[in-house]
Amino acid sequence: MFSSDNKKPKQQETMETSTQQNIIAQGTKIVGDIASQGPFRIDGTVEGNVKTTGKVVVGKSGFIKGTLQGENADFEGKFSGKLILSGTLSLKGTAHIEGEVHVSKLAVEPGATFNATCSMKGVKALPNEPIKPQTTQQTIQRPEKQA
Repeated sequence: MFSSDNKKPKQQETMETSTQQNIIAQGTKIVGDIASQGPFRIDGTVEGNVKTTGKVVVGKSGFIKGTLQGENADFEGKFSGKLILSGTLSLKGTAHIEGEVHVSKLAVEPGATFNATCSMKGVKALPNEPIKPQTTQQTIQRPEKQA
């Protein structure tokens, strides 16, 4: 009646470890390339390439110099290099971005510095023909004054 199944805890344990966030703490400097399947929080410095399928959050003291490839990223800190995201780049008021940016969506708060060449995927180009304005006539009737 009460049988123990050893397979379920192992599957849950594997799922938990794959969703845990990688943290590079303030005061830590990494020189080299980083590849991960999970999300990142960077409060330290990374000089090199960061590639992940998860979300990247760069705190106020965080700095990435190099290439960042991922899905989504939130920046409060600094970035210099090439940034390639399949999703959304969100820049908080303290963010400072320089370099080349390729994203699907971009959200910028007032105060953020964005000195980059930017291309957005998935944006439909405008047609080559100029749009002809449509004119309509409206007749406005004023109520007659009663004496």
